[in-house]
Amino acid sequence: MTSKDAGETFENHTFEEIAVGDSAGLSRTLTTQDIQLFAAMSGDVNPTHVDPEYANGTQLHGVVGHGMWGAALISNVLGTAYPGPGTVYVGQNLRFLRPVRVGDTLNVTVTVAAKDPATHQVTLDCLCTDQHGQRVITGTAVVMAPSEKVRRPRTAPLQVRLFDKTLRYRQLLALTKGLAPIKVGVVHPCSDESLRGALMAADMGLIQPILIGPVDRIMATAAKADLDAGRYPIVATAHSHEAAARAVAMARNGDVQALMKGSLHTDELMAEVLTPADGLRTDRRVSHVFVLDVPTYPKLLLITDAAINIAPDLDAKRDITRNAIDLARALGIAIPKVAILSAIETVNPKIQSTLDAAALCKMGDRGQIENAVIDGPLAFDNAISAKAALEKGIRSPVAGDADILLAPDLEAGNMLAKQLQYLADAQAAGLVMGARVPVILTSRADGALARVTSCALALLVHHARQAAQPKA
Repeated sequence: MTSKDAGETFENHTFEEIAVGDSAGLSRTLTTQDIQLFAAMSGDVNPTHVDPEYANGTQLHGVVGHGMWGAALISNVLGTAYPGPGTVYVGQNLRFLRPVRVGDTLNVTVTVAAKDPATHQVTLDCLCTDQHGQRVITGTAVVMAPSEKVRRPRTAPLQVRLFDKTLRYRQLLALTKGLAPIKVGVVHPCSDESLRGALMAADMGLIQPILIGPVDRIMATAAKADLDAGRYPIVATAHSHEAAARAVAMARNGDVQALMKGSLHTDELMAEVLTPADGLRTDRRVSHVFVLDVPTYPKLLLITDAAINIAPDLDAKRDITRNAIDLARALGIAIPKVAILSAIETVNPKIQSTLDAAALCKMGDRGQIENAVIDGPLAFDNAISAKAALEKGIRSPVAGDADILLAPDLEAGNMLAKQLQYLADAQAAGLVMGARVPVILTSRADGALARVTSCALALLVHHARQAAQPKA
């Protein structure tokens, strides 16, 4: 007999019902997602399966599927079709004769070869052929056949969403290729992650770090984390407050081209950056920009301001918007789309953020904010979901396709960014814009990867500024 792979119910075959010669099978076509999912499930990230550049240079001349993917299809037949539910896999003996590539279709057949009444074990011949009829896998499987009849509704296959946590990170790093590293004052790097992030960025050619802080604490942190901090210059200070002041002074004097927050509080560093006389102020309001890789969003998403300006007025929001646009353009987004967020998408005199949004849009129309497409007020769903915008009848080049989200205040921006990080598994980097030099500002809870990515942002911003300066 022959059993099909799909159906509305499971119905197994008990040991008594099984006859030598019975068979069952299924067909599956290998996809890239199959390979990625099998690698994620098994932990087998052999580059033969997941790295096209490497795989093209092997004797197989390209990416191939895991051999055990085909074996898993055999298990699928045994457990769901023949003998079906209640089957216990006892053993297998398989030979893998040909590689399976993306687009190849495996036709899997199991055929009953023998029954053992004493043990209730059934031996089945296993054969997997490809779409050309060539043998790919051959062998045998031994199972303990079910003794009780089972009829149950067939459960729908689980839906799995795969995403590459490092894809956009790698794309971002690719933008820095060929750019000279910048000197970065690393302020009070007295924790494992803050020091590790700076040294990793240095090893990747993004920065030339100058460590600023208590020498004994920096070296003790390095020793405990097995890091070689002695390769880089250290500017000795007594404590974090002095480290922040020295770092800002070095930036003012041109000794460093960016600052990087270590294991001190944000307000310690920013208080020195914003000092009217000796800080790093410009004619632009300083603001923070999160750069987020959200797995469910098709591109990088910038959120501002979530760290510095508590309740910005219209003038401040104009500068916050301009700062975010500058960062987006440094990332290669020529004309970023800016969504001005509020709770609703219509102007309401009782909600200040909607009035600010309308004014910012008009500023964009009149050239007071350049190099972007701006729209608002937009609720969050309309800003990032084209479907939500369509359902609400919103016609906008920004709705559903925003590059930048301008939050109404710090609380909303901070909660939004942190929710995406902790509930949507977004990867985050952060940069302070609007000062004389970019300031790499990450949370003390952030890992080394976020710090490295933020260094890449600072490098791109520095070189974008250099390119924009008039030629002498």
